[in-house]
Amino acid sequence: MNPREIIRVALRALARNKLRTILTMLGIIIGVGAVICTVAIGQGASQQVQQQIQSLGTNVIMVFAGSVNTGGVRMGNGATKTLTADDAQGVLQHVQGVTAVSPMLFSSVQAVNGNENWSTRVQGSSQDFPQIRNWPVVSGSFFSQRDVDMATDACVIGKTVATQLFGDQDPVGQMIRVQNLPFRILGILQEKGQSNTGQDQDDIIFMPYTTVQKKISGISWIQMMMVATASQDLNPTVENSIAALLRQRHHLRTGEDDDFIIRNPSEMAQAAEATATTMTLLLGTVGAVSLVVGGIGIMNIMLVSVTERTREIGVRMAVGATEANVKWQFLSEALVLSSLGGLIGIAVGMLASALISNSLGWPTLVSKLSILVAVVFSALVGISFGFYPAVKAAQLNPIEALRYE
Repeated sequence: MNPREIIRVALRALARNKLRTILTMLGIIIGVGAVICTVAIGQGASQQVQQQIQSLGTNVIMVFAGSVNTGGVRMGNGATKTLTADDAQGVLQHVQGVTAVSPMLFSSVQAVNGNENWSTRVQGSSQDFPQIRNWPVVSGSFFSQRDVDMATDACVIGKTVATQLFGDQDPVGQMIRVQNLPFRILGILQEKGQSNTGQDQDDIIFMPYTTVQKKISGISWIQMMMVATASQDLNPTVENSIAALLRQRHHLRTGEDDDFIIRNPSEMAQAAEATATTMTLLLGTVGAVSLVVGGIGIMNIMLVSVTERTREIGVRMAVGATEANVKWQFLSEALVLSSLGGLIGIAVGMLASALISNSLGWPTLVSKLSILVAVVFSALVGISFGFYPAVKAAQLNPIEALRYE
């Protein structure tokens, strides 16, 4: 029998008991659907985390104010006041591989426009921040070096702040009050959306860091600096150079703890990728267990089918069918059963992924690789669990099979 004839006979045999065939396929459908859906959730989460970390820039190094030991008590990160704008300028001038540096400060404020007010965050930076963070201005412009040098009352706002204070109006060129001081809006930043911690990145106001120091926070130090490097490959060398320079500038003795903390987003990206990969494998394994259970169901039904069709097998052998013909016949039935279940399971998995994404707001990503793996695995399940029933059918004695009632 040629392959087309084998498949045709297999479909005809399976169609004799439609309900049993459907129930047997259900295990494969659920298994494949579970694999597709769970892997889609894992890959969607991984993609979202990677995009958000990539938005920081993989060639960016962040230097934070560190901890301080007071009377044997270690304060939390950010407790030191030794990190300054001069340190940032020193890093830019003396560390090879650094292309831009932005001192950073943060504060919570109430912004007011007429009768509208909104509680938001102010972030002080240099004029190079959009280049470092890859966060362009979509309307208007960012503040300039002159604004930083003069500590002018200028600001750039995020999309959320613009919507809350101005609605559909164009805020560029308008005035808002922050801590009872008037600030002119120079531009609106491109919409970023939520961060991986759920924070609205567009709910923010940017000002020159000198303005935040003198008019908002009233401090002379900075809370962190963002350092852009020429290449991600230079990050480890630049980190070491920054650490050495800051220790020298802060007069730290050998063996004394750093009063700053250096973080590399590329390391964060690698850690997040490893976590997401582990989660995806775990979820995929759980779905694969369902496939194995479905394969056991196929084997059970095929064994029942061999018993029910013993006389039919005897007739086939009596008219010339070989053991190989009988074996291929039952293997093809198991393969068709699992393959049909796999195709339906793919549709179920994709539908479930779309429903989860739309109803719960979880990011999902159905990849071609996960579909291919699910199809191949379901076919292997059919062959593996259909092999023993096929061998058992092929080994039947034709005479005894003809006598079977």
